[in-house]
Amino acid sequence: MKKILLFASGSGSNVENIIQYFKNNDDVIVVSVFSNNINAKVLDRALKYNVPTVVFNKEELHDGVVLKKIIELQPDLIVLAGFLWKFPEHIIAKYPNKIINIHPALLPKYGGKGMYGMHVHQAVLNNHEIETGITIHYVNENYDEGEFIFQKSVNIEDCKTAEEIANKIHSLEHKYFPKIICNLIT
Repeated sequence: MKKILLFASGSGSNVENIIQYFKNNDDVIVVSVFSNNINAKVLDRALKYNVPTVVFNKEELHDGVVLKKIIELQPDLIVLAGFLWKFPEHIIAKYPNKIINIHPALLPKYGGKGMYGMHVHQAVLNNHEIETGITIHYVNENYDEGEFIFQKSVNIEDCKTAEEIANKIHSLEHKYFPKIICNLIT
């Protein structure tokens, strides 16, 4: 059985989508959801599916506490699904090419520190882009610079607000993220 460990900081719609995608799969299991935000809605979403959760602070992420918990779970793949902190190099080194992230733009555009969620969509809108999309990539020591695994674009010429762009991006994320995870892990 292959094990997926999810990291998230916010509402967790991608996490819930991934859990639902694999809930009846006998070969893959979501072993836990880790979050840096005790008030994150993602924790409620995980508990709804009886997926254990772990909440940690910045010190625990960097001093080895989180790594110890990860090692105990023995994940085959670590998935950042709306996790907003930079992932520590000591965890990346322990799990080379086993940590992936999804970014709500076509990297290398609109990536880097501070470029997440609505910040990305607003920047795309402000620059009058006619398309945007998603990028799923391996995590390395720099924000949004790991090797690309998958990109999918969407036309946004009809979008007048960042919220409209966000809705199109969420549709792409929900359609493709679980499938790419499944391809990587099986």
